[in-house]
Amino acid sequence: MDLHQIVFGVYPYIALATFVLGSWIRFDHEQYTWKSDSSQLLSRRYMRFASNVFHIGVIGIFFGHLVGLLTPHAVFLALGISDMAHQGIAIFAGGIFGGMAILGGVMLWLRRMFNPRVRAASRWMDINILGWIILTAMLGFSTIFFSIEHASKGDATVMIRLAEWVQSIVVLQPKPELLHEIDTVFKLHIFFGLSVFLFFPFTRLVHIWSAPIGYLFRAYQVVRARRV
Repeated sequence: MDLHQIVFGVYPYIALATFVLGSWIRFDHEQYTWKSDSSQLLSRRYMRFASNVFHIGVIGIFFGHLVGLLTPHAVFLALGISDMAHQGIAIFAGGIFGGMAILGGVMLWLRRMFNPRVRAASRWMDINILGWIILTAMLGFSTIFFSIEHASKGDATVMIRLAEWVQSIVVLQPKPELLHEIDTVFKLHIFFGLSVFLFFPFTRLVHIWSAPIGYLFRAYQVVRARRV
C-alpha cells in the first residue's frame, strides 16, 4: 500500500472515527472543557465583525461541500444542472464563502496573536487550530483558479472525480485511484480538511455540537415588570 492509498483510502476513516468517538468520549468525561472559550469580554474591537464573517464563511463552505460532493451526479443532471453549471456554482459560492472565512479567520488569528489580553488567555491549540482552518480555506480558495481553468476548457472531470471519491468513502468502498491525476492543490486541500476532523475533539471546536439551534424555534418569553 503506497502513500496515496493511505492518505486517500485509510486516513479519511481515521480522521472521521476520531471525530465521532473523540467527541463522544470528551463529552462523557470532560464536560467542563466543552465550551467555546469566547474571548469577547477581553477585547471587543473587531470581534463581532471578524467572528460573524468567519462563521458565515465556514458554515457556507461546509454545507456547500456537503451538498456539492454528496449529491449523486445523476441528481444534478435530473434537476437540469449541467456539469459546467454545477462547476460555475461551486466556483462562485466557494469564492464568496471562502473569502469570508479567510478574511474573518485572519482577523481573529491576528487578534489572538497580537492582542496582549487575548493572547494571555489563549491556549496553544486555540491559535494553531485557527491557523490550520485558515490554511485549509486558503488551499480551497486557490483551487478556484484551477477550476476556472478547467471550466474554460469545458472540462468538469476533476469536480466529478472529487464527488465520486467522497461518495466512495461514505459507502465504505474507498476509491483513492480517482484522485491519482488531479492537481496537487486539491490533494493538499483534502488532507488539510480531513485533518480538521482529526483535531476536532481536542480543540474548542467541539462547541459546534452544542450550537443553540433550538433558540431559533423556541416560543417567545413574555417578561412583565413587577408592579409595586
